[in-house]
Amino acid sequence: MQSDQPKFLVLGLGNDLLGDDAVGLEVIRHLMRAAPTHPQLKLHETTEMGLVLLDLLVGCRVAVIVDSIQTGKVPPGTLHELDPDQLSCLTGRTPHFLGVAETLALGRLLGLPMPEQVRVLAVEVADPFTLGTSMTPAVRHAVPVVAERVAQVLRALGGPDIAQVTLANPTPATRPET
Repeated sequence: MQSDQPKFLVLGLGNDLLGDDAVGLEVIRHLMRAAPTHPQLKLHETTEMGLVLLDLLVGCRVAVIVDSIQTGKVPPGTLHELDPDQLSCLTGRTPHFLGVAETLALGRLLGLPMPEQVRVLAVEVADPFTLGTSMTPAVRHAVPVVAERVAQVLRALGGPDIAQVTLANPTPATRPET
């Protein structure tokens, strides 16, 4: 990784065609509209999983991953904060967590420069597997709150301060290419 590439990655996982599962993507879009750009920060959304994530994670010092989860133990819209080693113990359903911890472990095993710190922000959803293009109201309302939490986590981990703008009502932007 070149020294001029971002050291802080916020990665939103999800699928626009699976209703609430789009929450990770929507948090990234919210941040892209609301947060100032910073040369050390990369905001990225993806529908992919597994080894594809390896290329995104290599060389970053800090990664914050935003995704959906369905535990059924708390109301939709509730935010769970996890370390990667907790992912294999999850009893909730999500189409994305499978492979995050393994991808990090593989990168380290291969001697690649993997993030020193990884936080997973998982939003409780009603159903991440039903086809649909709109999120439920509780999950939709959680998007700016989760974006604000992303900003707080970044700041706590030594990243750029983007907190002052994430809860603003940003003007809509076109969907970025993935």
